[in-house]
Amino acid sequence: MARRTRAAARPARAYVDTSAFIAFLDKSDSHHPLFRRLFADPPPLVTTALVLAEGHAWFLKRFDRVRALQFVAFVELLRPLAVAPVGSGEHTGGVEMLRRFPDQDLTLADAVGLHLMKSLAIRSCWSTDFHLGLTGVPLAVDRSG
Repeated sequence: MARRTRAAARPARAYVDTSAFIAFLDKSDSHHPLFRRLFADPPPLVTTALVLAEGHAWFLKRFDRVRALQFVAFVELLRPLAVAPVGSGEHTGGVEMLRRFPDQDLTLADAVGLHLMKSLAIRSCWSTDFHLGLTGVPLAVDRSG
């Protein structure tokens, strides 16, 4: 009987940006079919509390309180999703990213996401926002075509 010399490969984590949640939950989004496929069988996912705040605000402003709460409920049930807290270290890392890319219209949430992907060595980003690819992490939308 052959011995296993390597542990089974664990799927690589993916960072999830606000735009990926929106594309999945809003059927009118042009990227909806892609994110419907990705969320159907996701690898381990990582996002931040800032992304969730952005998503909640987007559904609240675009639709209403009901849709905003449905977004919150979706995120609470999504497995395997880890929500990274944003403390002073993450904030500082995000500000450093803002300064690294002063010619870009980055939000602080985007900048913290860039910092998190770098610090956790995440090599896949679920986003439709080209800003999330500034550090070279491939975007799901770039690999879909």
